[in-house]
Amino acid sequence: MKPYYQDKWVTIYHGDCREILPELPKVDLVLTDPPYPDQHPEYGDCDISFLAELNCRQLVFWSARGEFPLDYTAIHIWDKYCGTVSVYERIFERNGRTNYKVYRGQKIQNNMTAQMSRDVVTGHPSQKPRKVINPLMAENSKTGDMILDPYMGTGVVPEQAKKLNRKSIGIEIEEKYCEIAAKRCSQGVFDLRGNS
Repeated sequence: MKPYYQDKWVTIYHGDCREILPELPKVDLVLTDPPYPDQHPEYGDCDISFLAELNCRQLVFWSARGEFPLDYTAIHIWDKYCGTVSVYERIFERNGRTNYKVYRGQKIQNNMTAQMSRDVVTGHPSQKPRKVINPLMAENSKTGDMILDPYMGTGVVPEQAKKLNRKSIGIEIEEKYCEIAAKRCSQGVFDLRGNS
């Protein structure tokens, strides 16, 4: 299984996470954002049951309205300040704490919101902001841990893992997003228009 991109901290695979996961090493944290069935029906029924087989702490973003299909120990909230479908999303914690937290970070919708948040616009329909991913990762892992994102999108999880001195594995089924994620991880903070 050849990585799409790899460096000292990050390994990215292009493909279906359900086919790639059996080949991967043990991970310390899963931090991921699968397609929500009630918001992205174009992806069909998003079966995340394979997460039950991973014996580690997990933080899974999920719709504010949709039923979460797995057991969990806590529900955290991403307060978006504003949003088009809802003003918050839930983050289900599995195999971890029982108390909840609220994470605040503006939804990245355009260049203005990205600039205000010191983020970038990637063109992904459900981009998660660095201001939410960074504290989630910092609070739930330690230096040198291996972080897995089986629904990587444009790579905010591996980008922030590298920044926090964590190793990461990202898997993405759409190659155009793998390309953005690889660029993001190879260059660090970047502007998709080509400016560092």
